[in-house]
Amino acid sequence: MAPDRATWGYDNRAAMIRVQGMPGEPSAHIENRIGEPGANPYLYIASQALAGLDGLRRKLDPGPLETSPYTATHRPRLPTNLMEALEALKGSSYFRAQLGDVFVDWLLGMKQSEVNRFLAAEPDWQATPDDVTAWEHREYFTRY
Repeated sequence: MAPDRATWGYDNRAAMIRVQGMPGEPSAHIENRIGEPGANPYLYIASQALAGLDGLRRKLDPGPLETSPYTATHRPRLPTNLMEALEALKGSSYFRAQLGDVFVDWLLGMKQSEVNRFLAAEPDWQATPDDVTAWEHREYFTRY
């Protein structure tokens, strides 16, 4: 039930943004389901706050409610691995403007080092993309 596209929906765990409750209900709230448990919480929250502020500033429309987020092929796909996420960040003039080139380049360098270690240890990782590799067990399981 992890989101794979930029979507929103009412009480739908497959949507990136899940709206719980109806307008006016005291317990109504939204859940941003894009988070990853191993993410740096400061960078995660900062990126989400900046993206939300950008949407508000530009008065972006979140688009229509998606009742079936996994089949919403007209909606942008989210990165599925660290390599895709790095490419998205490299091409983001918005985050460069907000966080600064020095910081973004430092972060890209740190994460590219992680990718390089992974690719050196798991050269045929695409053969089984849904499996957790031995390198990932060694690298992350004792930390998270």
